[in-house]
Amino acid sequence: MIETVNLTKKYGSFTALDSLNLKIEKGCVFGFVGHNGAGKSTTFSILATLLTPTSGTAYINGYDVTKEPKKVRRHIGYMPDFFGVYDQFKTVEYLDFYGASYGIPKNEREILIPQLLDLVNLTNKKDEYVDVLSRGMKQRLCLARSLIHDPEVLILDEPASGLDPRARIEMREILKELKNMGKTIIISSHILPELAEMCDEIGVITNGQLVASGSVASIQKQLQANKIIHVRLASDPDKAIVFFEDEPKISNLTKHEKDTNTLIFSYTGSDEEQVALLKKAILYDLEIISFNEEETDLEDVFLEITKGVEFS
Repeated sequence: MIETVNLTKKYGSFTALDSLNLKIEKGCVFGFVGHNGAGKSTTFSILATLLTPTSGTAYINGYDVTKEPKKVRRHIGYMPDFFGVYDQFKTVEYLDFYGASYGIPKNEREILIPQLLDLVNLTNKKDEYVDVLSRGMKQRLCLARSLIHDPEVLILDEPASGLDPRARIEMREILKELKNMGKTIIISSHILPELAEMCDEIGVITNGQLVASGSVASIQKQLQANKIIHVRLASDPDKAIVFFEDEPKISNLTKHEKDTNTLIFSYTGSDEEQVALLKKAILYDLEIISFNEEETDLEDVFLEITKGVEFS
């Protein structure tokens, strides 16, 4: 549904986007992760036909964003990181204006707009003027605006930026609903744990280059050459220390700071070797209550991938 081929954008000697190659399948929710100035908004502006690439191209549902911009715009709903609203409009008038701009007949708009307001939880604000809405409400209104023509693809640039915790939760729930509706969504955000929860795949971009792409789980697995294992024992941790210290693929063995019956160590073995290690420990008569691998979250992944990268 979304594809970029060697997509590049330069401003003089500065390269904002460097040969970006992406493929996002229909119905996928793709999270775009990167620091400020990494190239996320540049990518989104090109996909939304608002910016022309220096070289390479991008496609939305098979349409070239440079050669067929009008066809592309029919298939996308774009929510920029900063956007203007018409303060003199009431909420319902604002959506009606955009519906008319897309050529949606008045009788259809009268049915569609209440549905959109319900989707973004603004039904009780339909007669409020836009300028009195909170930032979170304006964000949701802009999302409703991007959905007015029922696009197949949503391009959402930092939709939760600047929102308070409650507004972020509301936005997250709306995006889950859109995912359930089968929309293809590409979304950027600095709220990394929420991206991990919502997205099927993520891409990490730094200084205009895509440095990692795939499912959150697959990227975590690639990065975790050293797994962190927690072993909780019923008693006698010293016996367990003697056992684990003899294992060649275990390092950095320590006791937990608060629970001395829990041991923590780095492990470089495969999943199969990890299973064999647990069986061996049980046969050694260690009284193991739990044996589990420490999970990394999306923030850990981002920090690991971008380690040593100088941000411009």
